[in-house]
Amino acid sequence: MKWFIKSFLNGILTIVPIILVVYVLYKMFEFLDGLLGNVMKPYLNENYVPGIGLLATVFVLTLLGWLSTKFIIGAVIGLADRLLNKIPFVKTIYSVIKDTIHSFIGDKKSFTKVALVKMPGTNMKCLGFITTENLDDLHNDLAGHAAVYIPQTFQVAGVTFLIPKEDIEILDIKSEEAMKFILSGGMASKNE
Repeated sequence: MKWFIKSFLNGILTIVPIILVVYVLYKMFEFLDGLLGNVMKPYLNENYVPGIGLLATVFVLTLLGWLSTKFIIGAVIGLADRLLNKIPFVKTIYSVIKDTIHSFIGDKKSFTKVALVKMPGTNMKCLGFITTENLDDLHNDLAGHAAVYIPQTFQVAGVTFLIPKEDIEILDIKSEEAMKFILSGGMASKNE
């Protein structure tokens, strides 16, 4: 009986992470393929091959990215950007989505500096990521502060604290290692 339980638990520890990763990748592929694939399917009928929608999406995004640097299309995109930034409520949603995307793949990447922050009134410390180092524009009292995003364990949610810069220690570790450590509750360490 012990052999069965031990083998079963080993099976869970070995296979479940692989299955979950494959499932997430499959769902991402399905979503990205469906963006333009659902438009193409009626025209291609039985000739539609899974993945064509994904390739078409990549091609269209690349083409639009290239066209956005050209004068006429760039002006139209700039006009749409300014328009979306003027409409109440839409402006908030648009700027959050745009800033979030730019923080991961744009010129103003965030999450590149890992911060060690002491919790006030305790000897405890937590890991986070510097997201903004200049908060003067937000409020005068925040000069000398930085925004530190502290993710929560086992989820992607988190809290952003505005912390005096002298209370922040920048660590020399990769953001991916810190995020893996935080999201796993410390179970996934750098040495593994």
